[in-house]
Amino acid sequence: HLDPFYFARRQAIYVPMAIVVMVATSLLSPVLVRRTAVAAFFVAFGLTVATLFLGNEVKGATRWLAVGSLSLQPSEFLKPALAVVCAWLIAASRNTGTVIGYALATALVGASITVLALQPDIGTTLLVFGAWAVQIFLAGCPLLLIAVLAALFVAGAVGAYLMFDHVHQRVDHFLDPSTGSDGYQIGRAMEAFASGGLFGRGPGEGRVKEVLPDAHADFIFAVAGEEFGFLLCAIVVGLFTVVVLQALLRALKDDDLFVVLAVGALISLFGAQALMNMASTVHLIPPKGTTLPFISYGGSASLALAWTMGMVLALTRERPSWGARR
Repeated sequence: HLDPFYFARRQAIYVPMAIVVMVATSLLSPVLVRRTAVAAFFVAFGLTVATLFLGNEVKGATRWLAVGSLSLQPSEFLKPALAVVCAWLIAASRNTGTVIGYALATALVGASITVLALQPDIGTTLLVFGAWAVQIFLAGCPLLLIAVLAALFVAGAVGAYLMFDHVHQRVDHFLDPSTGSDGYQIGRAMEAFASGGLFGRGPGEGRVKEVLPDAHADFIFAVAGEEFGFLLCAIVVGLFTVVVLQALLRALKDDDLFVVLAVGALISLFGAQALMNMASTVHLIPPKGTTLPFISYGGSASLALAWTMGMVLALTRERPSWGARR
């Protein structure tokens, strides 16, 4: 019963703010990126803990804090901040030949995923653990450790299925779409893609957004598929792929381990979130409740994403000399 452009007008407020955040962050030096991330981590972690006691419950999860008429999701800022802090700690351990940094990074990741799981936010928990595993891999580790991390990931997924009712239901509904609301959402999303065909029905002509819950957020890819067709969806997938590969290639050319680890984790968070959103929309994985970067509605998500990509730009841009970078 709202204005049809309600979400568009609100998002139009966040986009200019996000652009300013991204550009300003991209001008920072790696040292300032690290210091900013450390400060942001403690603030975001504290606010994420606060959601367990003061958060607004939405669909059984307490992930948001009310800030006046707005809602803040601290975990969106916790993800990139933790990635940069862990990159600094692991790189420091490698450079000094000690294990203190590894131990601290592991402790921070453990504390963060515990809080996220208690909200519960299993999708973000998996993203955080996955980004940390990418850093361990890029830093160089024995194959045995990789096997252990993979086993922990599988054990965590099985544990989430057994412990959390909403995870259990989503997996069961994924296996049998005829049951539950998730089956309804997936069914409408697949109908939208079929209706859109190759070129789409045209901007604003889609009907799925009128009946599909979270069409402005979790299932916005289906709206794009109906209104703009398969070709636009393929272009979107291609653009995400280019951004991820370009960032990784630029980072891997750097001889600063901190830059490699930080960019590797940040761009993994970005790419994995996009992949999870699109894959769940086309019924390749169970719905995760994640937004599509750059496209879905969300103030916290937009600002956090802008900060994330600003740090990626800051760490991968060319500098006049090594001295300027240090």
